[in-house]
Amino acid sequence: MAKHIYEAYREGIELLENGKPAKASVLLEQVKKDEPEKGSVREALARAYYNYGRFESARHNFAHALRIDPVNDYAHFGIALCLERLGEYQSALGHIKLALAMRPESETYQRVALRLDVRGIVG
Repeated sequence: MAKHIYEAYREGIELLENGKPAKASVLLEQVKKDEPEKGSVREALARAYYNYGRFESARHNFAHALRIDPVNDYAHFGIALCLERLGEYQSALGHIKLALAMRPESETYQRVALRLDVRGIVG
């Protein structure tokens, strides 16, 4: 990433971390135009959209991050959360199981897998 692009990316991450996902998504969309095949950019943009409540846009960017890096456990986790919000529990469970297979020690992934497993049974 060129310096100005990296600075914009860092600013987007800072906005995201400071609870301003809408502003972060605007800035990260601009970064994406310059770096469309950068997994870290797609992942950050997906996180911003998720936190902003735009679950389909988040899912799309997490999926793109996976096309760039198929072993990105966090992208599988993110897709799982998006699909859960969209009511697609079985598909979400598949993604969280993949994330958990890649990072079995993650207590966060374990909790989400358990929640989705229960939702898939009853919902």
